[in-house]
Amino acid sequence: PTGASSNSDTSTPVEPMEDNPDGGCHIYRNGYYRTGISVVEGILEVNIIQMMSIQMTESQAENSLVDFVVTCQGSLPTDVCTVVSDPTCQVSKSMVCDPITVTDECLLTIRRAFEEPGTYCINITLGDDTSQALASALISVNGGEST
Repeated sequence: PTGASSNSDTSTPVEPMEDNPDGGCHIYRNGYYRTGISVVEGILEVNIIQMMSIQMTESQAENSLVDFVVTCQGSLPTDVCTVVSDPTCQVSKSMVCDPITVTDECLLTIRRAFEEPGTYCINITLGDDTSQALASALISVNGGEST
């Protein structure tokens, strides 16, 4: 008897709605439902704490290399994407995404090459399966030196 009454409490008859413009029907159900919710911390914050130019040999002088030292808070990231844009951060010039392995502390170095001198907007995004966090910076690259 209790099984029959609980079934009748969790649903009502299904009736199509005549005024639905897409021609389908709506189903309304009354009752109690149960589901599981998993709360994950996610990546909470990303910071670019240092930008360093890498000294190049004469044969490598066509590209300027810059190392970005990045930290984050929260869960550990599994991938990093770097977007290089114009100084207004509106026009994207290149984007590189790579998987990363961070085991203990969220501190990593990302190396990027710049083909010509200029001022660039850098967006670095760290992500995992459930979250993403972004940090941005303006960088001026001038013949192997950056500021």
